[in-house]
Amino acid sequence: MKCYVCAREGKDSDAVAVCIVCGMGLCMRHAVRTETEVWQGGYPFPARKRQKKIPRILCPDCNAAYEEE
Repeated sequence: MKCYVCAREGKDSDAVAVCIVCGMGLCMRHAVRTETEVWQGGYPFPARKRQKKIPRILCPDCNAAYEEE
């Protein structure tokens, strides 16, 4: 698998990770490791935020979307 972001830039880089949100293949330069919040709850509610966060790999676009919140 190749890095999608590099391919858009006309480069050829092997992917080392996949974005957990959109599934885009990412090289080390474009993979963003971040900690995301985890929610727990039954249908339809109550939901509560867990104390610990989970490390996830995101592409630059999905990471930017998470930071907008």
